[in-house]
Amino acid sequence: MATIKETPLSTVSGWLVLPVWLAMLPAGLWLVISAAMHSGAGSVPVSRIVLGVACFLLFLFLPIGLFVVAPNDSRAILFFGVYRGTVKTIGFHYVNPFSTKRRVSLRVRTFETGSSKSAGYRTKGSPIKVNDLDGSPIEIAAVVVWKVTDTAQALFTVDDYESFVEVQSESALRNLASRYHYDSPEGQGVPSLRGNTDHIGEQLQAELHQRLAAAGVEVLEARISSLAYAPEIAAAMLRRQQASAVIAARQKIVEGAVGMVDMALRGLKDRGVADLDPAQRAAIIGNLLVVLCSDQSAQPVVQTGS
Repeated sequence: MATIKETPLSTVSGWLVLPVWLAMLPAGLWLVISAAMHSGAGSVPVSRIVLGVACFLLFLFLPIGLFVVAPNDSRAILFFGVYRGTVKTIGFHYVNPFSTKRRVSLRVRTFETGSSKSAGYRTKGSPIKVNDLDGSPIEIAAVVVWKVTDTAQALFTVDDYESFVEVQSESALRNLASRYHYDSPEGQGVPSLRGNTDHIGEQLQAELHQRLAAAGVEVLEARISSLAYAPEIAAAMLRRQQASAVIAARQKIVEGAVGMVDMALRGLKDRGVADLDPAQRAAIIGNLLVVLCSDQSAQPVVQTGS
């Protein structure tokens, strides 16, 4: 199948055709009235009648070929089903009245996966449910910023380029989410959906650009807008994250406590405060670790006897 590429089309200025169109009505009236006046003399001026009818027909059909192109707008021109070119020049234009003019907006558009269009308005997007690389169900949504760069491909390569962008965006997002972990596994520096949002956005943009290039659409940006575990496992994953945070905090506390115990023992020895035997060192180490690692304030016990 041959691919139709966009070609620029030169048009006649609408400001040149407008006065001609406005002159057709009075010219046709004058010709018909003058023909009626001369017919009373016994001769019928057929030529004037024909010209008058032609002026009336031109007055009816000429304005069909007039159109306006606004900034970041375009018109694809078809003549009996044949693509003639695209007009992107801002201004007032005129083409053959029998041509079909199909409007294609060149503005930058934003689409959020999971949203739908109703009565000219787009609803707020809702996250779609997919499984990440670990098989965990997650809810994810993305915002895609795109625009049409080739009007011919957008109109004639796909049936509806707006729907094509929406379907391909959701398909690419599902495919991308299934290739990454929600969170990086412990001890591994692999990219994850939650921890590497910039990288994920770049990967999504590259995949969408490849998918939508055939439809004459350029993807300017793609970003994850919503990411969370599915409700059925959200509570369990929250407890898991809390447990990981507690373990990491405990490890930090133990490392600090060991350092402080070592510093205390070195200070006692260097300053000659006490000469401790192994049993006393073990008791002091145990007491210090309990005090430093405990969640509650220590309750000191003072020995008054020998």
